[in-house]
Amino acid sequence: MGVTKEQVESSLTSKLKPSHLEVIDTSGGCGASFVIEIVSEQFEGKRLLERHRIVNAALEEEMKQIHALSIKKALTPEQWKQQQEAEKSKPGA
Repeated sequence: MGVTKEQVESSLTSKLKPSHLEVIDTSGGCGASFVIEIVSEQFEGKRLLERHRIVNAALEEEMKQIHALSIKKALTPEQWKQQQEAEKSKPGA
């Protein structure tokens, strides 16, 4: 068996201390493919590519068994707050 969603969550939580984390196993349960949405203060002042590298580094051991990792969002807390407020203000939301 590959990596579990809980293992990915645990590694990211302990290393990046996110204020928001969503991990979705898109592999059908075999643990080879995940989609991640993460908000962390450690992303402050970092470009998107640097943020993705931070996430990949935090999952270094897990990445040996993961074949596909999609980082849907890697935001700072302020960016996350702005995004949430913008979504709330959309008509029909």
